Amino acid sequence: MNQATPHDVARVGAFTQLLSSTPRGARLARLLAVTELRSWDVSQDLTERAELVVAELTANAVLHGRVPGRCFRLTVTLDPSAGRLRIEVSDARGDLHPLPRPTDAVSDPLSTTGRGLALVAALADRWDCVPYPPSGKTVRAELLDTGP
Repeated sequence: MNQATPHDVARVGAFTQLLSSTPRGARLARLLAVTELRSWDVSQDLTERAELVVAELTANAVLHGRVPGRCFRLTVTLDPSAGRLRIEVSDARGDLHPLPRPTDAVSDPLSTTGRGLALVAALADRWDCVPYPPSGKTVRAELLDTGP
């Protein structure tokens, strides 16, 4: 009799949550993402990069994408076979799209704002912004696991 040989199949992890468009909601999004990534046994390096990306994207959703009475959505998807983690933050303000800063832009070194997307660009392998129907947007960042 033939028996199938069991083999380890990498499972795709997915997490999504609606959160209030408040600083507390952004903080909770970061904590939930880290907890989920740790439960998936994601490398420490990837978890730390993802934590910063989630913090920046959710802070932007709260500061720039907030519509009173509307939440933002955090989605984290892991494809271990591809070594890829995708972070998506959707908010209700489709009329305001983030733009990448020119690399030669000179910013005020004393400013306490305006570096979030530069940080996302440095930590993520790619990021973009797409419409989120009916009237919102989703900012997506993809991180590749560069682990051992």
